[in-house]
Amino acid sequence: MKVLVTGVAGFIGSHLCRRLLDLGIEVHGLDNLSRGFAERVKDLEDAGMVLYRADVRNWAIVHEILHRVKPDGIMHLAALISVEESIRMPGLYMEVNAEGTRNLVRAASRAGVRKFIYASSAAVYGNPVKLPITEDHPTSPLSPYGLSKLTGERYVASEFIGEEKPVILRIFNVYGPGQNPEYAGVITRFIERLSRGEPPIIFGDGCQTRDFIHVDDVVEAFIRSLDVSIDEVLVANIGSGRPVKIIELARMMIRLYGLDLEPVHAPPRPGDIRDSYADISRARRILGWSPRIGLEEGLQRIIHGEDL
Repeated sequence: MKVLVTGVAGFIGSHLCRRLLDLGIEVHGLDNLSRGFAERVKDLEDAGMVLYRADVRNWAIVHEILHRVKPDGIMHLAALISVEESIRMPGLYMEVNAEGTRNLVRAASRAGVRKFIYASSAAVYGNPVKLPITEDHPTSPLSPYGLSKLTGERYVASEFIGEEKPVILRIFNVYGPGQNPEYAGVITRFIERLSRGEPPIIFGDGCQTRDFIHVDDVVEAFIRSLDVSIDEVLVANIGSGRPVKIIELARMMIRLYGLDLEPVHAPPRPGDIRDSYADISRARRILGWSPRIGLEEGLQRIIHGEDL
């Protein structure tokens, strides 16, 4: 099998490419290398990945690459991912995340790509009206980032033409080794402070909940999506299915670091969602997927260097 992965310099994309290569799959990577980690890309090239340095916004180049490679499947992870930056630059986020996705979908359809797998985000839901969040929950994104990912979903669902229907994975709060601290979530920010012996900072009372999923489990969901045969577009939540209070997360990490600290509380941030966790029954049922790495185990592997 031959697979093209976009966003290979990014956090999830680089982990995914490594796993695909380990499985003996022929991997072609597409990334403009404007962000992410160039050293990871070099390691992947050394392991056998073929890199195409290109921007998904450039229709002509994307079209040319896909007709040259003719992959069996595409895993589309290239995206801008900062909620805060998207508020400052909403146009850029729509160009890259929405229109870039449309370019790739159209080129994939013309190149005869069999399977298209799209990395979406729980940000498409906005403030939950019911928990846990199912895939049928209303979508009402709170940021241009969330809107751009939702628009990308719609392009994938309505415009991809291939042998098989596309898969859309709505990923919740992913964590693991190698996240960019500039764009990472609460776990990476806590690690940064605790590794210096400083208390983690919690915005608000800490009783807000999130659903944390290890990057290795996210990668496995993409692998399962390659093999699944479906009659209609599949949208599936990828999370742990378990809510974790931020105050409990902070105390767990303090304990794992062996420190005698108390978290510091700061004022709540405007626009932050109060509670969020996924119903993952659809991914279990259709993909045969379920998370294998519990939160404490995943944190231990990062903190004690087992995941580096």
